[in-house]
Amino acid sequence: MAADKKSPIGIELVKRGVVTQSDIERAIEYQKSNNSKKLGDILHILDLGDQNTLIQAIGEITGEKGMILHYADININITDYISLDVAKQNKAIPFDIQGGRVKVCFADTINKRAMDSVRLLLLNKGLVMERYITFESNIDAILESFEGQATENIAISRDVTTLVDNIIKTAMEKRASDIHIEPLENEIRVRYRIDGELLSMATIEKEKQPQIIGRLKAISNMHQEKQESQDGRIIMYPDYNIRVSSQKNIYGEKFVLRLLKKNAGIKKIFDLGFPNDEKLLNKSFNKRNSISIVAAPTGEGKTTTLYSIIDMLNSPNINITTIEDPVEIRIPGLNQIEIDAKTSFSGSLRTVLRQDPDIILVGEIRDLETAEIAMQSGQTGHYVLSTIHTIDAIEVITRLRKLGISNYDIASTLASTVSQRLIRKLCPECKKERDFTEDEIKVVESIGNKYGIEFDIKGKKTYDAVGCPKCNHIGYYDRIGIFEVLSVEDEVKQLIVDNASSMEIRNKALETGYMPLVVDGINKVINGTTNLAELNKKLLIF
Repeated sequence: MAADKKSPIGIELVKRGVVTQSDIERAIEYQKSNNSKKLGDILHILDLGDQNTLIQAIGEITGEKGMILHYADININITDYISLDVAKQNKAIPFDIQGGRVKVCFADTINKRAMDSVRLLLLNKGLVMERYITFESNIDAILESFEGQATENIAISRDVTTLVDNIIKTAMEKRASDIHIEPLENEIRVRYRIDGELLSMATIEKEKQPQIIGRLKAISNMHQEKQESQDGRIIMYPDYNIRVSSQKNIYGEKFVLRLLKKNAGIKKIFDLGFPNDEKLLNKSFNKRNSISIVAAPTGEGKTTTLYSIIDMLNSPNINITTIEDPVEIRIPGLNQIEIDAKTSFSGSLRTVLRQDPDIILVGEIRDLETAEIAMQSGQTGHYVLSTIHTIDAIEVITRLRKLGISNYDIASTLASTVSQRLIRKLCPECKKERDFTEDEIKVVESIGNKYGIEFDIKGKKTYDAVGCPKCNHIGYYDRIGIFEVLSVEDEVKQLIVDNASSMEIRNKALETGYMPLVVDGINKVINGTTNLAELNKKLLIF
């Protein structure tokens, strides 16, 4: 916040009557012991002059648009455009978007490198940056709130035992699924994954690194002297099982803690977001002589869906056995087997078949041997549930082929495939209602035209993510699944036997009622569960 040398900012502000000469002298005196602070920020800190008038005048002097940035001005989710790390480094906050132009508020528009960094990031997303300027403390206060103000809970403790405990307990309070403790060159960074998003929460001085590593290894039952990758487990928190992984990097050892809540309970399948259609549900999950596979990339909720299905099918007269890596939720009445270094899915599956099971859950099909035994199990009177890593329900067939399963076995045994993604739900406390824009309506209509669906969007409202204390100022709270279901019926079976391509199978499936993920996603946008910005982030629909 400085004008050129011919017109120092203090002189200009006095000329405009925004502050007095004595105000400038006080600010200069303050700057002597705080030389990293700019004059405009010091005037703000000392509360000299009307603050709105001051920032607007500074903006005019520097050729920018000056403003005091308030939470109410932030109409977008910051991390949809730049990460919190980038925002902190460049003292920048994107706060609104109109017609492909993102409004970004900076603390210092003289810093061309910072502006260029943000501008290029936005340009890579096809967006143009519109600059605004505010006080540095204004930027810092908002970013601190967006980080959940976790630094106060985490990094102030001198006792490393308490420090590590605070990191873990704060993560639990904020519903984090993972904690990343990362050594950087000059500090240790703590990040939490909340509702699928990785958020920076605090930094800790580098000097504490050896003690933090020692403490984490001690409570995780890891070898203190080893610096290569290790796995451990923390059992000192009564409501959580915490899996710990360490990995050496160039600045030390990084730790990732996966927080698994004990007795978390199993949601009903419809509560997970599965289309509310009993007929489709019953058709998708048969109970004998077949296999059903849930497909999605890592971290998209496949295991949670399997648990929900198993819970739905569970009854006293059915023998259900699960083979998992690891067992994440213990379910009464089930025989649950956990894979370890001495066992495998395929080996355990062979043993399970001698235990008179009705339903078998195989945590994941990873190789040909497991796939073959799972298929054979489905052909001999059992009902098998499993997961596989593919991008959609149709590609499950391609993946099984590539593993080496014959077309005949796939067609005769595969009953259904379900693909899913997890999308963030708008925070009910702060979401902001508005009309769909013309561009958004065109996106929805184009998807409807592509799949022969007329979405009921007329007169409906959509919502923007805003941010409040409930959602850690993110604008989203919790996640829900979007689903697609392929029932492998006669026409599709014949195509599989004929070695038809995935495109041919997809076209036939669309003729017989299959609807891709995006259709369920659009329905959840129209009913206000999420918005197009979040759906696009997951599926790239525009």
